[in-house]
Amino acid sequence: MENYINNAGFGPILEKVNAKERLSFDEGRQLYNSNDILALGYLANIVRKRLNGDNSYFIYNQHINYSNICTNLCKFCAFGCEKDSDLAYEMSVEDVKQKVRDRLDEPITEVHMVGGIHPDLPFEYYLELLRGIKEVRPELHIQAFTCVEIAHLAGLADKSVEETLKLLMDAGLGSLPGGGAEVFSPRIRELTCEKKISGRDWLEISKIAHKQGLNTNATMLYGHIETIEERLEHLQALREAQDETNGFLAFIPLSFHPKNTAMSDLSRTTGIDDLKNVAVARLMLDNFPHIKAYWVMIGPQMAQIALSFGADDMDGTVKEEVITHMAGAETDLAIGSTTLIRLIKEAGRVPVQRDTLYNVIEMHS
Repeated sequence: MENYINNAGFGPILEKVNAKERLSFDEGRQLYNSNDILALGYLANIVRKRLNGDNSYFIYNQHINYSNICTNLCKFCAFGCEKDSDLAYEMSVEDVKQKVRDRLDEPITEVHMVGGIHPDLPFEYYLELLRGIKEVRPELHIQAFTCVEIAHLAGLADKSVEETLKLLMDAGLGSLPGGGAEVFSPRIRELTCEKKISGRDWLEISKIAHKQGLNTNATMLYGHIETIEERLEHLQALREAQDETNGFLAFIPLSFHPKNTAMSDLSRTTGIDDLKNVAVARLMLDNFPHIKAYWVMIGPQMAQIALSFGADDMDGTVKEEVITHMAGAETDLAIGSTTLIRLIKEAGRVPVQRDTLYNVIEMHS
């Protein structure tokens, strides 16, 4: 296989990967520009196996999207809408508590909760959401509110990000999801999400959360109008932030779904691009412990293949995912843990049920 890698032009990169040396921006560009997907997978798989062996993780979780009313209205989003839209909705605290009650018979360990930037809901509403979930199911870990939402909540509370996070943690917040990162490039944000906080602010809020003791995830939305260089700048910024705080748990590449968005004239990502983004992320983000193959975005079959291209996590059961499906995703709204275990085993990996912080709940060897 080493001859194959050399013939693909990746000999020097293979040497650095084996020596655990950090790859450069130019080497990342070389990886992205290559069409030899098998060589990329081979390189990424070295790092995956070094960090996680043959373990592939999943979680029994539940998604709750409390409202789609949003003032940002990003061009790549089919979820957010104005409050007078026929599609607009918002859940009361009791509605959210009922969502949790409805699944009390399932071994859910995490509620993943995000929503739009709502113009009217008061700060106390968000605290009550957290308290309400904990009231119904005290043992749940609540991963909620992207960095974009945290900036909004700090404004509502008229407090610093640090003070706002402390209040949310006291109410039950356990970690932050990785959404809202999109692509950090100011050019991309000006063209697609000009009302959203900057990439620099997203990173700063993440680092503040880490220093407060909150772990977070990180994402990148790829496959729209970004360049390879902008993808690499994004990955490099995440790598530098992780060097500083070591608070990111996982990186999740998110494929763009154009249907029902203001960018619906664009095409869906290809399977090659999906695998390439997983592999390049695994190779560039040497200080991230986990790379997710988010089956909701790329489909269960592609996520299964991604376990051989650097990914070591398939996310979870999810339950009622809304955001991607409003943009035309044709994947299921939920996958049972039995199916996830089968998919992982068929890929030659060991299924490991985890909690949010990657503590092992059960090995399915």
